[in-house]
Amino acid sequence: MRHINLIICHCSATRVTRDFSPEALEACHKARGFTTTGYHYYITKDGHLHKCRPEDMIGAHARRYNAHSIGVCYEGGLDANGKPADTRTPAQKQTLITLLRALKADYPDAQILGHRDLPWVCKACPCFDARAEYNHLKPLTLEQ
Repeated sequence: MRHINLIICHCSATRVTRDFSPEALEACHKARGFTTTGYHYYITKDGHLHKCRPEDMIGAHARRYNAHSIGVCYEGGLDANGKPADTRTPAQKQTLITLLRALKADYPDAQILGHRDLPWVCKACPCFDARAEYNHLKPLTLEQ
């Protein structure tokens, strides 16, 4: 089993006015030479969680950090004009919190960061401050 010390939040960098299905995401990643979607999880605008890559498989989402991280991506991240923006729907926000709490239960020592928080990353992804928003997130427990 891989040692996971990071959970990295991403956006698909697609306009809020356009749909970007899990199939389109996979095709985009395959066109870049990946064997499948680089993220482990993808959350569409309707809040549906799509498992893309097994957690025991090294991701392809954050160069230099893939071996010890889980990649989570939400559909969106750009406004109608193509500018970086937090476009998460209420359904995406709820699914993201639930997923991150479940991942924290499995990887209690993992830090939750946005892609932009990693050294050498010069992009706005995930277009919100994931570190601040999820800094005190508690793991999901069986009682909940």
